[in-house]
Amino acid sequence: MNSIAGAYGSDEAGLICGYLFDAAAPAPVRAVDSAQAADWLAAGTPPGAYMWLHFNLSHAQAERWLQRHAGLSDLFFETLKEGLHSTRIERADDSLIAVINDVHFEFSFEPSDISTLWISVGPRLVVTARTQPLRSVDALRTAVKAGDAPRSSTELLEHLLRVQADVLVRIVRGVTSRIDDIEDALLAGRLDHKRARLGMLRRVLVRLQRLLAPEPAALFRLLQSPPAWMSEPDAQELRGSTEEFSVVLRDMGALQERIKLLQEEIADNVNEDNNRSLFVLTVVTVLALPINILAGLFGMNVGGIPLAEHKHGFWIVVAIVMTFTAIAAWVAFRKKR
Repeated sequence: MNSIAGAYGSDEAGLICGYLFDAAAPAPVRAVDSAQAADWLAAGTPPGAYMWLHFNLSHAQAERWLQRHAGLSDLFFETLKEGLHSTRIERADDSLIAVINDVHFEFSFEPSDISTLWISVGPRLVVTARTQPLRSVDALRTAVKAGDAPRSSTELLEHLLRVQADVLVRIVRGVTSRIDDIEDALLAGRLDHKRARLGMLRRVLVRLQRLLAPEPAALFRLLQSPPAWMSEPDAQELRGSTEEFSVVLRDMGALQERIKLLQEEIADNVNEDNNRSLFVLTVVTVLALPINILAGLFGMNVGGIPLAEHKHGFWIVVAIVMTFTAIAAWVAFRKKR
């Protein structure tokens, strides 16, 4: 199978990659560019063949090409412009419109490393569009280049969902490994900045879970009344891929609870350290109270200061101060016990 370009980029129409799937042809998978795709769409579809086109929406010509040649539903272009990014799959006329959130290709466990992938699925054309390089769709692109040829457009969507579930599983494993390291450091008494790291991981999981959790009502309606061109086995496979999503999302919820418990434990340790420091400060203040009082009294320049003429007056005052200091220390430590 020939490659369009050696670099991961887009052509003059914003097409990153395009593939024609035709089981009856000598080559079941063939790479196409935007000009070939436009000619194929204008000529008509051979039975059993369909095309996948992946666009870069940051390219100025991408949306124009889609409006001119792809014949997509108006709902797809409305979805591109709306601000709702929650994961969902809806039916629009005789096609499916999917909004899927995925992590960036260079994912660094930051909440901002998540972007949206817009998908239109029809019997003869699958269009995916994004603004940032995403891991799941790139993994699907790599699998297709290696020879993987889904037999239908619905199966291509199902493959994409399963690839995304695999990416999320690896993210969950990475977060679990980081949490294990933080927990080991906590047990060893090395707090450092672990609370900040836990907070960052928790924000990533919350954002992933909020954006990736599919809308159950829309999916239920779709699977109850699929388009006429979608076969029953394809509908069952699509249902199975969404169930994998649910398993991963439950694992994310469990990780969030674990992070919450670790944050509470770290907060308790910090509070205990603060209480100990406050107790030491209180004891020092109490122990210094007798000498401060006597120093204030004897420092007044007035007549009648006791023991001023006594030859052992200094040591008598020291004894009085030490006595009251010992009593104050006994009272403070007694309350502590």
